[in-house]
Amino acid sequence: MIVPYGHVIVLAGIIFLLGLLCAVTRRNLIMIVLGIEIMLNAGALAFIGASLRWQQMGGQAVALFILAIAAAEVSIGLALIVSVYRKYGTIHVDILEKSTR
Repeated sequence: MIVPYGHVIVLAGIIFLLGLLCAVTRRNLIMIVLGIEIMLNAGALAFIGASLRWQQMGGQAVALFILAIAAAEVSIGLALIVSVYRKYGTIHVDILEKSTR
């Protein structure tokens, strides 16, 4: 059964909004990185849906590229979070804002 293109785009939009909500409202650096990761996956889903809609393989290639970028982003982001934790003793954004002033 083929899922309609509109449903795929709506699902990708909902997932993107949930990732944006997670990245904006959370005060923990790990949750912010997780929200960004969810937004990247929603973009990849939209590219795959468009690829299937127009029968072009370019969207799937872009989705693989997005997943590779997301993996690199997570590894660098977690390394930065560990560095911040070692320096300040916390990963909460509110406390970090006060300590850098």
